[in-house]
Amino acid sequence: MERIIWALAAWAVILLNGCISNGSTRNKKQKAQPFPVTQLETKDTLLKHSYVASLQAVRNVEIRARVNGFLEKIYVDEGQDVKKGQLLFSITNEEYKAQLAEANANLSSAIAEAKAAEVDTRRVKMLVDKKVIAPTELEVANAKLTAAHARIDEARSAVTKAAMHVNYTNIHAPFDGIIDRIPLKTGSLVTDGTLLTTVSDTHEMYAYFNVSETEYLEYQKSKKGPSNKTVQLILADGTSYKYPGKVETVEGEFESSTGAIAFRARFPNPQKLLKHGASGNVQLENTVEDALIIPQKAVFEMQDKNYVFVVDNANRVAMRSFMPGSRLAHCYIVKDGLQPGERIVCEGTQSIRDGMHISPVIIPLDSLLDKKM
Repeated sequence: MERIIWALAAWAVILLNGCISNGSTRNKKQKAQPFPVTQLETKDTLLKHSYVASLQAVRNVEIRARVNGFLEKIYVDEGQDVKKGQLLFSITNEEYKAQLAEANANLSSAIAEAKAAEVDTRRVKMLVDKKVIAPTELEVANAKLTAAHARIDEARSAVTKAAMHVNYTNIHAPFDGIIDRIPLKTGSLVTDGTLLTTVSDTHEMYAYFNVSETEYLEYQKSKKGPSNKTVQLILADGTSYKYPGKVETVEGEFESSTGAIAFRARFPNPQKLLKHGASGNVQLENTVEDALIIPQKAVFEMQDKNYVFVVDNANRVAMRSFMPGSRLAHCYIVKDGLQPGERIVCEGTQSIRDGMHISPVIIPLDSLLDKKM
């Protein structure tokens, strides 16, 4: 009887070990779950960066009064197209016309005095030659003639100044453009420096945007350089502006508070859709040669570091930290920590543990980038 009991116990132990062994095998099989995996490779990559831009007219000039008076007439309206030299405003000019007439009269008087001085000088010279009077009389006559000529110059200067004041009462457009807001109405009192309106030349527009130092260096090192790059403008309503622009210049220094430098692009504006003071987003493209790119979904962060799961030849995963270069909307350019040819898990990293055995589902890197970039 005792032998039977021992035999049953041994058989139970064997069955229990078998169950444990089968459960362990099933667990191992359950752990080998399928996960999308991609192989890293280098390639020339076209990157797009978006920057907030402010739009300004190529010329935007304030029109201000240069004399005192009353606004007599307004010849244009707000938003109107004007041509260079077109009359915009007139200021009462009766006072300035009177000053001009007075200046002309003074000039005539000075010329007459000078002629009289010339006649007197010739008479004195004749008497001195005949030794009727002393030579000093001739010196006095010449001094009076010089003074008379000086008064002519002074009178002519006054005439020029008075004529300028008369001309300033008529304000003309300095170039072809569009009239902006007119804050004053007819009859308003204006003084020297009063703002009458602003004229904007919008046949072409400037777009100013700030670029970080890292991205600025990328553009400088590229084949074309930033000054030859074409850019696209995204308007405030999210639509793309139909005419591409071109980066013309880069400012000479970085802004200390932001670490960025300003770029200026020029856009054609034949339909006058763009206005001075508007905003938008400039998209600037840059080609990075032999870039190692990974999808953003493959990356997770721990303690301010970036990690991916690298898959070895035995299909086991291991956490690997890396240093990103440029960070784009849906992917990263790897600066250090990963190598071409390595395989990484490209999605579902939240369900993976370090050292876990997986069943890789190979996905081409190009298909991931085409969807994301």
